[in-house]
Formats: sequence, C-alpha cells, structure tokens
Amino acid sequence: MPTDLTSALADVRTLLLDAPHLARAVAAGRRKGTEPPAAERVEVRPVLLKAGPHLQFTARTGPVVSTRNVPVDAAGEAVDDLLAEPYGNLHVETATEVVQVRVTKKGEAQVHRAAARHQAGPAGHDKAKNRLVDPDDPLFRVLGAGGDKRRQVEAFVRQLAPLAPAVLSRPGERVRAVDLGCGNAYLTFAAHRWLGDAAAAEGKVLTTVGVDVREDVVATGRRAAAEAGLPGLEFAVGSIAGAEPYGGPDAPDVVMALHACDTATDEALARAVRWGAPLVLAAPCCHRDVQRQLHGNRTPLVRHAILRERFADVLTDTLRSLVLQLLGYRVEVVEFIDSAHTPRNALIRAVRNGSAPRAAARADLLAEFDELTRTWGVSPALARMLEPELAAVRTAAGAQAAL
Repeated sequence: MPTDLTSALADVRTLLLDAPHLARAVAAGRRKGTEPPAAERVEVRPVLLKAGPHLQFTARTGPVVSTRNVPVDAAGEAVDDLLAEPYGNLHVETATEVVQVRVTKKGEAQVHRAAARHQAGPAGHDKAKNRLVDPDDPLFRVLGAGGDKRRQVEAFVRQLAPLAPAVLSRPGERVRAVDLGCGNAYLTFAAHRWLGDAAAAEGKVLTTVGVDVREDVVATGRRAAAEAGLPGLEFAVGSIAGAEPYGGPDAPDVVMALHACDTATDEALARAVRWGAPLVLAAPCCHRDVQRQLHGNRTPLVRHAILRERFADVLTDTLRSLVLQLLGYRVEVVEFIDSAHTPRNALIRAVRNGSAPRAAARADLLAEFDELTRTWGVSPALARMLEPELAAVRTAAGAQAAL
C-alpha cells in the first residue's frame, strides 16, 4: 500500500545512520519525470577504519567510480544529500530486516519489509593482511577503485613480483615500465607503487608510462598521479600499435596490458616483442578475432556460440604463447585471480630468454603452431602482426633442416 514518501525517506535515514545495525544500502534508478540523479547508483555500507566507524559511499556512473568515507557521527549531511537525489529505488539491509522503497509514478512510496539476510555492522578494513599494495593506499582513494578492482590489481602485482628480479638485476640505474591501453589506470598506479619501491630497494629509479588513445583518460591519469604524489608516473596519448613511451633508443623493461580488448592485446604483445622487453604481462579480454574465424566451422566443438566463444579464448592464448616462445620468450599462461572477481582471469607471463629456441625446440613449436592454425583454419592476429619476425624463424629452421 502506498505511503507518504517523506515519511518513508525519514525511516530510511534513521536506518542508514544506525551504523552498528546497518549491513548495506543501495540507491538506484530514477523517478519518473525527473532529471537523472548525480550518480547512476550509490552503495552505502559501514566500515571500521583506524579513525573509527565510517559510512562508505561508493557512487557509480558507467565506468566511473568514486568512493568517500564519512565519520558516522558526521554522516547526517551526506545521508541527507543522498536521499535528496531523485532515486526511484532504495534498498536497505540491517541486522533485523531488509527494507525496499520504490517511488511510484504519483510520487508516493511503496515499502516492503522482510527478514534480514546479512550480518550487519562495520566491516573491519584494517585487518592485517600480507598485501603487496596496501588497500588503504591513497592511490585507491584518488582513483575511486572499488573492492573488486583492488583485488584484481593486487592479484596482477602478485604475478609481477616473482618475475621482477629479471628486470631489477639488469645493469643500469633506471627501470622503465609501460601500461598499454591503461584506461582508468588502476594497474598503472598500483604496479608503479610496488615496482617503484622494489626498484628503490635495489638503488634504481622507476619510470612508468600509461598509454591510452583517449585524451580525457590521459588527463585524468595525470591529475590523479599528481594528487597521489607518485613521482615517475607519467601518461601519454597514443595507440598501442604506435606507442613510443620513451622515444629514441630507450625501450621499456616491463610491458603490461590489463584487459585490452580483442586484438589490442596482440598489439601490446607485438610492441613488447619488437622492443625486446625483458618482461611482459598481459591479461587478455575478449577474443573476437579468432572467434569470428571459427564462425563457419560446424564441428561439434564450436558449433554452439557459447562453446565457440570459450574455445576461441583457449585457442587464441595458445597460439599467442607459441608465437612468443618462437620469438625467444619463456611463457606461462596462468589464472591470476578467481573467476568470481572477473571471468577474464587468464594471464600471459613472458620472460625474454635472450636467444631463440634451439633447433629441435623451434621445429616442435613451429609444427604445433602450424597444426593448430591448419586444423582450425585460423590466422591469429599476433602472427599477422609479427609476420616478418616469424618468417625469419622459419627461414632459420629451414636452413637448419637443410644441413
């Protein structure tokens, strides 16, 4: 039965400010006939920080996420501002009940109450954990990175850490890293923080450049780097295929790419190979290039769209790893984070050997690559991009076979 909206909002306000009993709350949707709210969705939950209990407000609009923590005893104004926005739906979970408020076309409130489903009270954010990047690092506040993104970045840095000595042990005082297709730059910032500290411990200085084609993304990255106080972190506008983050003879020591879509991952890997980068980490996203090439194949394994999509993922990354091995890299394809956090959780880790594979290994790799491409009728993007380099490998293999 509809009730007075003002009264319903007053009840919601009381629930939100009762932090010991609050589990979470979500404001979303838009009331009919109103302008959109300032954010598409806002989640509120109690958190326990070193400074005491706070309410955390996480606002999302498309890919943009912002987070702020407000002390509970000063949160009244922030809650009032939230409830003044024209949200069409409010969802509140407490220790005893779940309250849902829907604003009708007439501007009244439909209120539904049910038994509680979640544990309430502030979540302890300050529990000591063995993290490479502190989740309370100011850089995450500056970026507005939510919990899932922080976990992905932490997991990615954990894959970087055991391979970093391959770069840090090299001669020279400078270490150069690049994040190709950096986007919102969560990885760029976190990797720079951790690798910069590791480089400093070895008496070296790290420079990291995030590259993206969007000028607004690069401008945001530059402002955030200044606000976070991260010297040596820079951003540049440019494509992945044409990236020259350091110019001249200087090339990156570490090349990273997190969820660059489709063949953008191949562009990142191709740039790394041509730079001769000692260390490469790429977490691919979608694999549409090979998937499209499989579309006419009617064998049972790829007849159905969902199976074709999943098989294209496996086939693409298998062929990428073979190409990298043929061109002098030691390669592993691993799961860097549980699929509950992102379904795109495969990571290609490649360390440059400094030399091409031996003749027998090279012949085996070529045979495996040729068999897969011939059997499935595909021409992978990375092989097309590195055709001259692969042709040189085939020429060398042919010459060896002729002896």
